Amino acid sequence: MLVKVFGSAVYGIKATTITVEVNVTSGVNFFLVGLPDSAVKESQQRITSALMTNGFKMPGHKIIINMAPADIRKEGSAYDLPIAIGILAGSEQIVSDKLHEYIIMGELSLDGGLQPVKGVLPIALQAAAEGYKGLILPVQNAKEASIVKELDVYGMANIREVVDFLCGKGNFTPEKCNVDEMFSETVNHYSVDFSDVKGQENVKRALEIAAAGGHNIIMIGAPGSGKTMLAKRLPTIIPPLSLEEALETTKIHSVAGKVEKNGGLITHRPFRAPHHTVSDVALVGGGTYPQPGEISLAHNGVLFLDELPEFKRAVLEVMRQPLEDRQITISRAKFSIEYPANFMLVASMNPCPCGFHNHPEKECVCPPGMVQRYLSRISGPLLDRIDIQIEVVPVPFDKLSEQRLAESSDVVRERVIKARLIQQDRFFGEQNVHCNAMMSSRLIRKYCKLSDAGMAILKNAMEKLGLSARAYDRILKVSRTIADLEGSLDIKTHHIAEAINYRSLDRNDWAG
Repeated sequence: MLVKVFGSAVYGIKATTITVEVNVTSGVNFFLVGLPDSAVKESQQRITSALMTNGFKMPGHKIIINMAPADIRKEGSAYDLPIAIGILAGSEQIVSDKLHEYIIMGELSLDGGLQPVKGVLPIALQAAAEGYKGLILPVQNAKEASIVKELDVYGMANIREVVDFLCGKGNFTPEKCNVDEMFSETVNHYSVDFSDVKGQENVKRALEIAAAGGHNIIMIGAPGSGKTMLAKRLPTIIPPLSLEEALETTKIHSVAGKVEKNGGLITHRPFRAPHHTVSDVALVGGGTYPQPGEISLAHNGVLFLDELPEFKRAVLEVMRQPLEDRQITISRAKFSIEYPANFMLVASMNPCPCGFHNHPEKECVCPPGMVQRYLSRISGPLLDRIDIQIEVVPVPFDKLSEQRLAESSDVVRERVIKARLIQQDRFFGEQNVHCNAMMSSRLIRKYCKLSDAGMAILKNAMEKLGLSARAYDRILKVSRTIADLEGSLDIKTHHIAEAINYRSLDRNDWAG
């Protein structure tokens, strides 16, 4: 008997429906075709054990399984369940008229239990787009898939429950998810706050500007001056995720298998902080079976690179293209995959190997030329792509010991949201431009016009600091954001002066 069961394959952050065709005829062999990888081929042993443990049997006949379309590679163990159900239906051990209505996915344990799978949210979105009635998944994945309201999502613990459901036995209730309630319960609830940071008002100002315009920022300062503490609090002042952003972020984490067990929608902006020993593949994504890297997991959030010069140069250089294009393309011989990578880069570094160059109290013990060699580990083209460079000075004791609370994240975030709304109106109708940091050269010319006095200040800075054309654009973008925070239509001279001040590493005294 020939039956068809439907599964799904995920490529990048998009899913493709897979038709699992099972034909049970006379004979004794088992054939699995349709470009399966080794994990899919091994499903025969898992399925045989699961069926026998649950009172079914592996048919003593010739079984041909085709996974169509046959030119797409099928990866992983998530096809165990649809293949097993196809075998049961093809051998007439079960009879069901529901097989064509549902996408079925799940990995089988030897006892028939269902293990969670990756990429459930893209699968659910594709199933809804193609008009399927629902999904049958492992119970751990049900909440994540139930974000898609158009589907009936059934979370099952084992193959016996799946069979009972398909045969109309038992009482099964689809998983429900109230997305609005999920947002209201978690949005703007953070375990850290800007008020925790004593002093550092100039750095907080720079971080506020970075959050308001979506700018990349690097903090340079001695050990213990608060760089990491400040970076971890940056997500608390960025505007909360919209539903569209939350769905896109959750899709990426779902594909990578990073959604928490029994977790649903990701409602907080991601904060990723890879160690400096990270490889270039782990950072940008890739591998034999391409997976999203840290820059894609930080999409719509913050990527924090602590001790930037300690990262391998090759690792840092692969970020140059994603920083400009806000997406990463992973190419292989037969296909290419695109992952979004619209993140804010926040980096920190010591000014020299000992950490005390330009320190107000401690003396630097690095030999002559060491500071220059240390800074040169970061290439000029990469530094050009970082809009704001700010020096972080150690906090004096009187600031550390004062009891007065600093400004909270809620207050700062309100100002940032107002600035973002101005930008939202400004770029209405512009494709893939949502904040000042995303402006193209055309938009910079249109929205970053300077007065004669402002142009003179910028010209003087360009000549003295030897800035590149890209740094020129960055200064204009930052000055536009400073003006937005003030609610000013025009970029004034003090806006451009403050933006120039955020080019610390371009100043000659850093290489002294």
